[in-house]
Amino acid sequence: MGDKVYAVIDTNVIVSALISSKPDSYPLTVLSHVYLGPIIPVYNDEILSEYRDVLYRDKFHLKSEDIELAIRTITETGLNVVRTSVQGEDFLDPKDVMFYEVKMSRYDAYLVTGNIKHFPKKPFVVTPKEMVEILNGGSSYESVL
Repeated sequence: MGDKVYAVIDTNVIVSALISSKPDSYPLTVLSHVYLGPIIPVYNDEILSEYRDVLYRDKFHLKSEDIELAIRTITETGLNVVRTSVQGEDFLDPKDVMFYEVKMSRYDAYLVTGNIKHFPKKPFVVTPKEMVEILNGGSSYESVL
């Protein structure tokens, strides 16, 4: 695998990273890799809107500077893509479809989520822990592409 990894980052990963009190938590490690460059985020305008809607919820008590840094980093370092329509897959939450379809627009991207059961079981749908393992040289689904 190359030095860069493309990934759609589910909102719950960013929330977990920003509220984490553990500097070595997997969601925070994933977000750190977005900031440092090994992860190139893949997104679209709907995902950015979802990030803002969720991250600014009062219940999370997040600082606007932290939220805007995350969103700005994603937009400045990532790829803004058009969703690829997907048929025949079932989703528990209709909002998850956009993350999956944005991932499908980039064949070599991962979808990183803390809610893995909300998505079809595919090798490119990974938890934050699995993404960190991939970044650390573990197996990847690219080897089967």
